[in-house]
Amino acid sequence: MTKSPKRNLKAPGWIGLLIVTIAIIILSHLPAVAATTPRHYNEIKFPPLPEIKLPDYQRYKLNNGMVVYLMEDHDLPLVSGTALIRTGSRWEPPEKVGLATLTGIVMRSGGTTKHTGDELNEILEQRAASVETGIDIAAGSASFSALAEDLERVFNILAEVIQKPIFAQEKLDLAKRQIAGQIARRNDSPDGIAGREFAKLIYGERSNYARTIEYANLDNISREDLVKFYQKYVQPQNMILGIVGDFKTRKMRSQIQEKFGNWQPTDRDKGEKITVPGATQAKEGGIFIVDRPQLTQSSVQIGHLGGQFNNPDYPELDVLNQVMNGFGGRLFNEVRSRLGLAYSVYGVWSPRHDYPGIFVAGGQTRSETTVPFIQAVRSEIAKIRQTPITPTELTAAKDEVINSFVFNFQDPSQTLSRLMRYEYYGYPADFLFRYRQEVEATTIEDVQRVAAKYLQPDKLVTLVVGNSKTIIPPLTSISPKVTSLDITIPAPKNS
Repeated sequence: MTKSPKRNLKAPGWIGLLIVTIAIIILSHLPAVAATTPRHYNEIKFPPLPEIKLPDYQRYKLNNGMVVYLMEDHDLPLVSGTALIRTGSRWEPPEKVGLATLTGIVMRSGGTTKHTGDELNEILEQRAASVETGIDIAAGSASFSALAEDLERVFNILAEVIQKPIFAQEKLDLAKRQIAGQIARRNDSPDGIAGREFAKLIYGERSNYARTIEYANLDNISREDLVKFYQKYVQPQNMILGIVGDFKTRKMRSQIQEKFGNWQPTDRDKGEKITVPGATQAKEGGIFIVDRPQLTQSSVQIGHLGGQFNNPDYPELDVLNQVMNGFGGRLFNEVRSRLGLAYSVYGVWSPRHDYPGIFVAGGQTRSETTVPFIQAVRSEIAKIRQTPITPTELTAAKDEVINSFVFNFQDPSQTLSRLMRYEYYGYPADFLFRYRQEVEATTIEDVQRVAAKYLQPDKLVTLVVGNSKTIIPPLTSISPKVTSLDITIPAPKNS
């Protein structure tokens, strides 16, 4: 029998040398270890944020009343612009809810006297450019973006879309079908239901700020309605045009004059002043439920009518928002982290520019923790009204608000958009800078004062979208009266 050769248990010398060499190479690439103990992140001092200055821009007005803002930015060979139009769905007739939305869509998709909508799509796609229009609750817009080399062509299309839309019937029919599809699916999302129905509870279901498009509304809207709505509101004196990017101001002014200078208001609407509809709180207090048996969790909203950005206490309220919200905020720390009652939780005083917004708190929670969640959120609202916040909370909240302030000015287009928005709603151009100064001056006493003044427990409306059978304890453990809301979608006429 042949014996196996004896194994050499000693590693050859070259292996040991290789290990030593590798170790030296690794150590030579490691950063030097500081002789002192690293500082805690709380001890790191950062320099103060620099003062933010507005970029150079021009503002002027055409003879027809249209306001123009121009802001050059030559960092990239791009140009973009937006025309803010004084219109909105809050001015559409109640029997024709959806008229403004359809006008905003078909103004672009329906084409112009020179090009069909499909031809516009092709021209713009070939240039990687865009021209879009739309109308929301409080404003309309027509915007464009293009390479600098295509500016003249794309700007001409923008002017064409704004002044010469034809509202092609087939594109209106298509837009109606698309909105009808949205109506059919509107109860698919619990959060969508909560947002829609909560607005109705706060403003009232017939309010200009909470109306819902139904199939019957679509049936009431004709092409002629779109044309009349367009003619009434899309007027030069109702427009603010802003353009930012890689262009020369002198040449751009010439193009604007050429394309918009001869556009005149219609005589019947020249002197008419557009009045902003007001808003009051419809329901004060109460618990409401949208019963969705298929759900295993609840979407909750708790709140009441809020206010406007021009409220003199807005900066202090924004600091209050930061104390309550986000990572490290009271609601997150207590309701989500300590009590474990929520997937997400928030509470924010959310203003609007020219009509009252909403204070709303809420989030998502398991069905069986719905009542404890509501109680915990209400408890935090009461606590912040009655007990002063700590100096640490104040400092952290103010730092967060002020440090995020610079992101309002990341690029010139953001700055220009803000200037236009302030003019549109009648705010001073330095509104945001005054806001920053007031945030910096906010004290603990200021936060408690605005919390006590603006958070109103007796007016809190509570809405739950969830499975009533699995909400244990039931909502009646909070209040004996719980109102069920019917969100059945009225069927179309010819269904």
